[in-house]
Amino acid sequence: MNRSLSSRSRRFTVLVAVAASTVLALAGCSSNSGGKKSEESAGGVSAGKATTPRMTIAMITHAVPGDTFWDTIRKGAQAAAAKDNVKLVYSSDPNGGNQANLVQNAIDQKVDGIAVTLAKPDAMKGTVAKAVRAGIPVVGFNSGVDDWQKQGLLQYFGQDETVAGEAVGKKLSSLGAKKVACVIQEQGQVALEARCAGVKKGFSGTTENLFVNGADMPSVKSTITAKLKQDPSIDYVVTLAAPVALTATQAVSDGGSKAKVATFDLNKELVKAIQGGSIEFAVDQQPYLQGYLAVDSLWLYKNNGNYSGGGVAPVLTGPAFVDKSNVEAVATFAAKGTR
Repeated sequence: MNRSLSSRSRRFTVLVAVAASTVLALAGCSSNSGGKKSEESAGGVSAGKATTPRMTIAMITHAVPGDTFWDTIRKGAQAAAAKDNVKLVYSSDPNGGNQANLVQNAIDQKVDGIAVTLAKPDAMKGTVAKAVRAGIPVVGFNSGVDDWQKQGLLQYFGQDETVAGEAVGKKLSSLGAKKVACVIQEQGQVALEARCAGVKKGFSGTTENLFVNGADMPSVKSTITAKLKQDPSIDYVVTLAAPVALTATQAVSDGGSKAKVATFDLNKELVKAIQGGSIEFAVDQQPYLQGYLAVDSLWLYKNNGNYSGGGVAPVLTGPAFVDKSNVEAVATFAAKGTR
């Protein structure tokens, strides 16, 4: 991708602002109907209730069991569902074929809308097309920024992973890094590989991809430890998920390495690690906002015919850097599981 971070950021600033103002405006709606359980599980963030007819939205992700990142996405989705009088049906599977089957299940149930991630777009293409042909509005979020329009989705909410990766690469260069190991926890997942490709593009030093099994943290630790022992010239380990980052700090210690750790994505433990100095910085793509906007956009489409981004441009929710200089500003929200 040849466009710079600054030009892409300017292009979508207005779109993100519009989405944010929509969320604030809708918070003024009030009703006593539905959504109590979802509101409570969303951490009490929801405010107001829609009086529109009840609708069912299926949210289908590629979440790996145990990855807390997806808990934050789900909380955002639940908050929007509680406010919008939506029945939210959440399901996930990291296997592309199995995720496609979950989309088919949603089609069979004749839901009113589908919010889906396209981590493995080729595997999803057929069933997403079936949903579109069935007249079910489909929006994308989190993964699939290069594929959502090709597959006929109405809107997309998330981070441009290549742009985010380039930003990380430039930041590493500014910090004086020379050699980076970029740890990919799920081989073949296009968003993750785009992140590392972006790091390589933006970084003035040397990068090397290291593939690990993100579903097996002891294996992740041993693989990173072995790599650091084998190549002591690595001075930064970049991970693509908060749990992997926290494991990487253990690997650095076990390997007797002086490498520093940076990562994509946040959770409350990761915020504490930044505060404590074991993690240098994180890239926040605001998963709560992704989940919230994905559900809210389908409600807006059904009830007012709205398209965020006009149906032709994604709404970017990141990247934003969190380090010691600003970590306190997000720590309270992270402790509640909403950042």
